[in-house]
Amino acid sequence: MNFKNLREYLNWLYYQYLLITGIYVLEPWEKSIFNSVLFSAIGMVIYTSYVFVPIHVQQALEFFSGISSGQPESTMALMN
Repeated sequence: MNFKNLREYLNWLYYQYLLITGIYVLEPWEKSIFNSVLFSAIGMVIYTSYVFVPIHVQQALEFFSGISSGQPESTMALMN
């Protein structure tokens, strides 16, 4: 894919983004505010997914591995 085709494809994707979101009817300052809010929200979702999802997955795996083992831990065994 040469540079011209890539540029045309990116322009087409941007045009589709404008049509799908409906921001093609907004003024430039409204577009920039909308895009700022949208990309900030997407950035926050990606960041929180990166930080918190692995912790929850680990806790869920520990929980379900404890259930599937079938042997409850005894407090007396832990004390000895």
